[in-house]
Amino acid sequence: MKDIELPRRVIVGDGAINKIRTLVSELNLKNDPLIITDETIEKIAARDVADQLDSDIYIFKNFDDYEIENCINLIKRNGIRHIIGVGGGSVIDFTKICAFRVGIPYLSVPTSASHDGITSPQATLKHKKPVSIRVNSPIGIVADTEIIRNAPHRLLASGCADVISNYTAILDWKLAHEEKGEYYGDYAASLSMMSAKIVIENIDRIRDDVSILVEALISSGVAMGIAGSSRPCSGAEHLFSHALDMIAEKPALHGEQCGVGCIMMAYLHNAEWENIRDSLKRINAPTTARELGVRDEEVVKALTIAHKIRDRYTILRDGLTKEEARDVAIKTGVIRR
Repeated sequence: MKDIELPRRVIVGDGAINKIRTLVSELNLKNDPLIITDETIEKIAARDVADQLDSDIYIFKNFDDYEIENCINLIKRNGIRHIIGVGGGSVIDFTKICAFRVGIPYLSVPTSASHDGITSPQATLKHKKPVSIRVNSPIGIVADTEIIRNAPHRLLASGCADVISNYTAILDWKLAHEEKGEYYGDYAASLSMMSAKIVIENIDRIRDDVSILVEALISSGVAMGIAGSSRPCSGAEHLFSHALDMIAEKPALHGEQCGVGCIMMAYLHNAEWENIRDSLKRINAPTTARELGVRDEEVVKALTIAHKIRDRYTILRDGLTKEEARDVAIKTGVIRR
């Protein structure tokens, strides 16, 4: 039996943020919500949303357990019945967790397209070891492409890399099905793979038409909702990214790291890793350790410990030796010889 949860309404386009009051009314969310954001996004978009809804704003500074509990207590104390996350990936994830723990719906209002957290029923808590937790999908999404288009290009490139990395996530999922008998959902897998292929095929258009990427990110989240897990969009490339977060002195963006991980995992799968690398280059996403801003040895170490990040069967299987990790990183050009 499956319990599939998907957003009820999605609004995408220039000026979409001006539809927020209408959406709230159509979804029968009648009381004043709490707007969750950070200091940067407050001026860019969150204040506009708050003014439309005559709502208060909660600005979080540290994504940790203390901050989450502080926000949850505020929500309960004021009898707030729904919340709205306005911002990037951290803001949306923070909102998801607070909404899930209180048991109320939330709206997702992304201001950048840096990864597929826009709509996915998953959130990541970064403690000593990253933990992916199941939450709820947003009841509605408002993606203003004018705001997203004006975000730093690096965030756009990171989002492209995150969607492209669906490619190896699906290969890993299929491998787990074939070698371990794990459940494999054809529809969810096809939707996720289609999102990756559309981004690759339209990589040169995305700078001007960000709706292509936004819709691909939303579709990726829907695929996870259908599958009931992050499997359609998270494989060994994500484990590599989480490992880098743990050990790198200065980790890069999540999507950027997943893109580089995707290159190496596609190589291990004997798949089209050069095409993935070239697509990332065309959108100016990192394809090497140097471009990520991490050291070669950090990449090698991340590859050797990635399989331990979570109980998920991937092309890494029981792990790579240091020599094997160095070999794949060199052969794909991720690190220097």
